[in-house]
Amino acid sequence: MKKFALFAGIPLLLIAGLALALPSILNAAGLHPEYEGEQVDLSGKRALIVTTSHATLNVPGETSGDPTGVFGSEMTEPYYEFLAGGMEVDIASINGGEVPIDPQSFLYMIKTQADERFLEDAEFQAKVQNSIPISAVDVSEYDVIYLAGGWGPAYDFPESAALASLVSEAYYADHAPILAGVCHGPLGFVRALDNEGNLLIAGRRMTGVTDKQVKELGIEITPYHPETELRKAGALFESQTAFRDMFANHTVIDDERRFVTGQNQNAGAEVANTAMVLVSQSGS
Repeated sequence: MKKFALFAGIPLLLIAGLALALPSILNAAGLHPEYEGEQVDLSGKRALIVTTSHATLNVPGETSGDPTGVFGSEMTEPYYEFLAGGMEVDIASINGGEVPIDPQSFLYMIKTQADERFLEDAEFQAKVQNSIPISAVDVSEYDVIYLAGGWGPAYDFPESAALASLVSEAYYADHAPILAGVCHGPLGFVRALDNEGNLLIAGRRMTGVTDKQVKELGIEITPYHPETELRKAGALFESQTAFRDMFANHTVIDDERRFVTGQNQNAGAEVANTAMVLVSQSGS
């Protein structure tokens, strides 16, 4: 009987060991790769992280569904990357107030060190709970405007006239910030217009979540998908692929060096750092 009990415990130990190793396994497969970018000093410069205000993963027109929002690391990784460069960082959202965060993004197997840091950072949490409404943002105050992703932006980013206006205003500002976005974040660019009334991103190299990744994750109920909408807006869409695209990674700088976009949740730190490098090179 004792021998049977000993062997019966082996599968449980194996399961427990696999569970403990899962974060490392996923990281090795390509999820949240370690990124060491160029060190820049942007003391006195400011960054704005723009997030969704949509909190429910639902069929458009319905009100019930799983909780969603911004994907944690797509907000936390850039935030701490900007801070490391000496920048001041503000948080804005479509409606202002408390930013919804997708609870699945903080599951232990995918939670990043930046996420862990956020959960202990009272100042950052206060900014997230009291975000600036897009309508109140003064683009002249910022050197980088970064659009965070997650499932939430698939509902409200393309629908926000205020966000589209902010992107256009930022692009033409005398003190023009670098415009950046990751995952579903670039959906905030698709309705922005140039001074002639044409879509601002037409003809620009960009990336975002692939249609393949959306299908692989089985979440196709959202009203807008980044690859589809970026292509519709005339962007020259590019991406990398993997056995599952959630493990792929790609960052794009447009030829004018005004937009930096990242394919998915793996690109947050890289996109933020790349945007900072472009600011440092602009001399502004």
